[in-house]
Formats: sequence, C-alpha cells, structure tokens
Amino acid sequence: MHGFAEPLSRLIEEFMRLPGIGQKSAQRLAFHVLRSGTGDAERFAQAVLDVKRNLRLCSLCNNISEGELCPYCADPTRDPSCICVVDEPRNIVPVEVTRSFVGLYHVLHGTLSPLRGIGPEQLKIKGLLDRIAQGRVREVIVATSPNIEGEATAVYLSRLLKPLGIRVTRIAMGIPVGSDLEYADEVTMLKSLENRRDM
Repeated sequence: MHGFAEPLSRLIEEFMRLPGIGQKSAQRLAFHVLRSGTGDAERFAQAVLDVKRNLRLCSLCNNISEGELCPYCADPTRDPSCICVVDEPRNIVPVEVTRSFVGLYHVLHGTLSPLRGIGPEQLKIKGLLDRIAQGRVREVIVATSPNIEGEATAVYLSRLLKPLGIRVTRIAMGIPVGSDLEYADEVTMLKSLENRRDM
C-alpha cells in the first residue's frame, strides 16, 4: 500500500484478501488493530490460529467441529431418520434458530456451478449416499440456497435420491414475513404462489 509503513501495508493487504473487504474497509480494520493494545492483537491472532489448528470437519455430516463428530451428530436425542442438506456450515444456524428441526444435517460445502467448474464430484455428496445406504434415513430435506446454483443442486439431489426410495423435500420459498409485495421480484413471487397452502 502506497504511503503506509510496510507492516501496516501488509496487514491491509491481508484484510483485503477476506471476502467482502475492500481497500477502505481493510484500512479501517488495520488502523483499528494498530490503535488496539498488544493484548487485543495477540488475542485476535490467537483466535485465528485456534480456528486453523483446532477445527475440522465432522466425519459424518461435514459440519465444522472440534472433535470427530459435531454437536448435532453427537446428540443422541436428534432424529437420524431425517437429514437436512445445506450448502455451507453457516446455513445450519437459520434452521436451528427455528427450534423445530430435530433431525441431522449434511453439509455439501458448495453448490453446483458449471461456470466455476464445480460439479457433483467437488461436493460432499458421497457421504450423504453412504448415510442413506445404512437404511435409517426416511427423508432428506434439501435446504440449498434459493439461487440458480442452489436450485440446480436441489434438482440434481432430487433426481439422485428419489430412486433410493426415500422422501425428498425442498424448503418452501417466498415472500418474507413483514415485507411488502411491491418489493418482491418475479421469481420470489412465483415461488410464493407455487408454495401456497390451504388456510
């Protein structure tokens, strides 16, 4: 970075490598670190190192975990007959906050995207098939993101899983509660109409 001391320039460049962080945000973060005490900087650095050293993928569902199994897979009260498939580990949180889903998860770590060179082989689908082959799964809920890649992934999974004799469902999509219809785009409105229910 032109005009900054070399260590500060390096820090700005590292922050700019983070998703969604441009040059101005990276500079603000770097100057915040510069103004912070040494203890704060050490705790921040240690937290980053701990994430890299101490976390791994759950051997069953591919969620982020400190141990062999994530907290959901290790919980004996959860229902192993229902699996909710999500794109990324962060997508588990919105399902969990509903406090209504008591099944298990399976994290794909991405969605199909031929333009970016991501096909079925790059996703963690094999583990899902292995879990289904054990015979305990009755339903797979496909909760991939409601975008083009997520929809393509949902269709692919449905075609792959339905012949296995299990129920395959897709989360409903539509108008968010509290919003105004005039702001709904045509795809959202279409999904809302398709997913309507009796009252």
